[in-house]
Amino acid sequence: MSNDLQGKTIAFLCAPEGTEQVELTEPWTAVEQAGGTPRLVSTQSGRLQAFNHLDKGDTFPVDTTVDVSDHTEFDGLVLPGGVANPDFLRTDPGAVTFAKAFFDAGKPVAVICHGPWTLVEAGVVRGRTMTSWPSLQTDLRNAGATWVDEEVKVCEGGPNVLVSSRKPDDLKAFCQAAVEAFKR
Repeated sequence: MSNDLQGKTIAFLCAPEGTEQVELTEPWTAVEQAGGTPRLVSTQSGRLQAFNHLDKGDTFPVDTTVDVSDHTEFDGLVLPGGVANPDFLRTDPGAVTFAKAFFDAGKPVAVICHGPWTLVEAGVVRGRTMTSWPSLQTDLRNAGATWVDEEVKVCEGGPNVLVSSRKPDDLKAFCQAAVEAFKR
């Protein structure tokens, strides 16, 4: 076990319901194994209901909410996917503002699957090269991003490092790239 992220706290922004469980748990474990501290941030306190595709999965305790936390408490941000999770987050002004603040502060962000919807709403993908679940490619292009069909894409061409991946099958590469980005 490496301590590359010792002293670093990483926010995982999720809606109260609809996060793809494996896209939360595997990056969470990768951050812990690298010596970092993951914290679950949501729009509501209590417990988050994760999903395994369309079936309910486990619940997870929310550590803090977007209305009482801000980017200064964290060294990086993970946006897991699932269809419902980012669709809910992109309609919540507090969640959008929270995500955008990481870009404004130049902090690393890692996003997977449908997670980029929140970033599209935050207006932070223009000029970036990224990947996602294939059905988001038109949304990303319309928002000014260059979309690529790759397992993981690390984009350093903006104010921060942006790591993106397409789907759960890409999680090994996604977790490795995210931890590398959070080390900086």
